[in-house]
Amino acid sequence: MIQVRFKNGSKEQILEVAKQVRTWCTYGSALLIINDSIEITQEVHADGVHLGLTDTSIEEARKALGSSKIIGGTANTLEDVVQRIHEKCDYVGLGPLRFTSTKEKLSPLLGFEGYQRISKELEMLGLSIPIYAIGGIVQSDVQLLKRIGVYGIAVSGMISESSDRMSLINEIESQLAV
Repeated sequence: MIQVRFKNGSKEQILEVAKQVRTWCTYGSALLIINDSIEITQEVHADGVHLGLTDTSIEEARKALGSSKIIGGTANTLEDVVQRIHEKCDYVGLGPLRFTSTKEKLSPLLGFEGYQRISKELEMLGLSIPIYAIGGIVQSDVQLLKRIGVYGIAVSGMISESSDRMSLINEIESQLAV
């Protein structure tokens, strides 16, 4: 799954990037998620949208996009995750794990303990949703995050800073598959 997240671009710039990434995702059989924009999601026929807590409501997004599109939501606390479950998000991006320079207004850091606590509390409440760990993740974090119970990881810095991106992606995929 690839997310187009281009916070400081104009609508035209974001749309141009999204169109190119749509082509790559189609060619590579990857899902395309657009950050924050239902309109661009519709224009490029993306597979879904990811919305922050202060973005368009999940209900409005579902009305606009229909039941076949993926809708993900950001969370930082147990309460946020429970809210996202009740809003009927398809997945949650929970974080940040640690400091990341890819986000300007960083929520409080969760650390591994935060993920573990939220995972246990959701289990006690009898609630579940696919959770993607986000924020400052490095390759050595993957196995521990998997043991904690996250569904997947969202990474950008780890990939963009790698000299051999395809090998890194293949290594991460094998770590998550174990």
